[in-house]
Amino acid sequence: MNASRRGFLHLAAGAAAAVAPLRSAKAQTYPARPVRIMVGFAPGGSADIVARLIGPWLSQRLGQPFVIENRPGAGNNIATEAVAKAPADGHTLLLVTSANAINASLYRRLNFDFIRDIAPIADIAMLPFVMLVKPEFPAKTVPEFIAYARAHPGDVSMASAGSGTVPHLAGELFKMMAGVEMTHVPYRGGGPALADLLGGQVQVMFGAMPDSVGHMRSGKLRALAVTTATRMGRLPDVPAVSEFLAGYEAYALHGLGAPKATPVAVVDRLNNEINAALADDAMKSRFVDLGTTLLPGSPSDFATLIARETAKWGKVVRAANLTSG
Repeated sequence: MNASRRGFLHLAAGAAAAVAPLRSAKAQTYPARPVRIMVGFAPGGSADIVARLIGPWLSQRLGQPFVIENRPGAGNNIATEAVAKAPADGHTLLLVTSANAINASLYRRLNFDFIRDIAPIADIAMLPFVMLVKPEFPAKTVPEFIAYARAHPGDVSMASAGSGTVPHLAGELFKMMAGVEMTHVPYRGGGPALADLLGGQVQVMFGAMPDSVGHMRSGKLRALAVTTATRMGRLPDVPAVSEFLAGYEAYALHGLGAPKATPVAVVDRLNNEINAALADDAMKSRFVDLGTTLLPGSPSDFATLIARETAKWGKVVRAANLTSG
């Protein structure tokens, strides 16, 4: 090995060795002031609840307040744009949801590119849905429902929490895979949609698990299936849609992101603390009470999931010819 080659390798090794202490120092000094977690939805929804569970944990572990700031509007786009344009120092974070994956295809014009402009920190939890009908609906199983919908094209009305929301897209995915036609009836939120399903104004809904369980147990609604890839331990007698439509899966994603150039040391520290929260028995219990499934993992795991969900929902948005903005 010649002298210049040895010199280059020596310099490269020295540079690499210098990076580790710098990253460690950056992580140790973070956060230097209160941190904002931007939530693109109004208080009380699943995204807000997840943020308000994880925020106090991070505050306690990292020694600075993690303040939840609700910026509702445009299906999480307002909050996402604010974070994308914020300083990349880890003091402004985004509660990432499935809306981010959907909006990449749903909106014709966005002032940001979610995958390009937001750095994934950690997945937190997924919230499944339940395919719900009234007890008197003629179909008592998913195959019977498909047969009924095919025999009555367009006559079955499908409620959702709003056009372009995950419950809506869950229904559109079902329509695509089952080859059925249903009439979509969008509402301003899951609560009003569920109220009209209970009242008989609509026939089917893909409802959020926490909102649905009580009505199922009381007998006011019948669960035909859950939207997870396999059956849920909480509802072992309810089949998964995928048992009848292979590959079907739909859920609301919740995670944490930051401006793209946020230091790796900061991202890694936040990821470690979130995974610690998801491993804590008390925290796990609180998330399970919400009906969520916890999804611990690395930032790269979350990036892979976001890319997969963006591609998946993009196909559904285009097939259903949905646009907004």
